[in-house]
This record gives sequence, C-alpha cells and structure tokens, in this order.
Amino acid sequence: MNPILLDFPSQFETERLLVRMPLPGDGKAVHEAIEASSKEFQKWLPFAQKKQTLEEAESNVRQAHADFLKREDLRLHILLKETGELVGSTGLHRIDWDIPKFEIGYWIDTRHCGKGYMTEAVAGVASFAFDELKAKRVEIKCDIENIRSRAIPERLGFDLEGILRKDSTSPDGKTIRDTCIYSKIR
Repeated sequence: MNPILLDFPSQFETERLLVRMPLPGDGKAVHEAIEASSKEFQKWLPFAQKKQTLEEAESNVRQAHADFLKREDLRLHILLKETGELVGSTGLHRIDWDIPKFEIGYWIDTRHCGKGYMTEAVAGVASFAFDELKAKRVEIKCDIENIRSRAIPERLGFDLEGILRKDSTSPDGKTIRDTCIYSKIR
C-alpha cells in the first residue's frame, strides 16, 4: 500500500502534553525555542550549528508539515496542554513502511528541561507508533556522550542493542563519535 493513503491521527495527548504535526505558523515558536537553547543544541544537533532566521524556521516547519501529509517523515511538535506553549519537537523518522519501523528523534527547549516532558512525549510517540501505525520496531539513536538523551530510552524500557563505534561525526565535524542504538519491538 502507498503510505500516502494511510489514515491516522495527526495528534494525540498525554497527561500534560498535546503532541501534533507541525502547522504553518509554528515557525516563530520553533525559532524562539531553538534560539533559547542554541548553546546546548550545538553540542548535539547538526541543525544548530548555524543561526537560523525566522523565515528559515517557518520554511522548515512548512516542509515538515508537507512531509507529514506525504507520510515521508512524521515530525511532531510538543505543546503544553494548559497553555499551548511549544516545549520541543519529536517525531518518527527514517521510516520503513514495509516493516513498519521508525526512529524516534527529539529535542526540548532547555527552558523546559528537567520536568519530564520529553520522557512523557517519547512514551506517547512510541505508543502512537505501535498502536496507530502498527510498528514492529521503534528505534532511538543517541550519541554515546549525550547522557540526558540516553536516559529517556533507558527510563522507558528500550533495549540497548549495541553501540556503533566511530560511526558519526560530532555536529561541529571535529570529532568521530559512537552511537547507541536502543529499540522496542512488537
């Protein structure tokens, strides 16, 4: 079946969060979150290596919206249910619809760290993948040195399948890094 024909919800809720597809107009909130978190993001995220304009952020959001509709990549924005404030981004990436399998990625606005929002969101995304998308496999890949990122799959009961040694470069391109691969399977 062509994935574009798959019908599934574009959002879901957890206890404190609304997790939904990116929408045109989200660029301002995404831009503000990245700006507020840029120092921390530069250690781990390639997109944070150069300052992004508001226009670039909005363009990126609109591309993510289109990719979601085409079922090519399922980026999701994380908002507080009470206020609608954006706290981060997650999603299902590197999709293989034939299996189906997905890789969960995530980042959080550093102003919202330490409150359990990302663990709650990732748990919701994993459930969404298994329940709505009938995933057979869900992966999370993290830099071995990113202890905070690694804590999320470990808290959620993902299995550490292995460590890919010297398989990637740091976001600044200066060092070779190891990557942890965590998974849950149906």
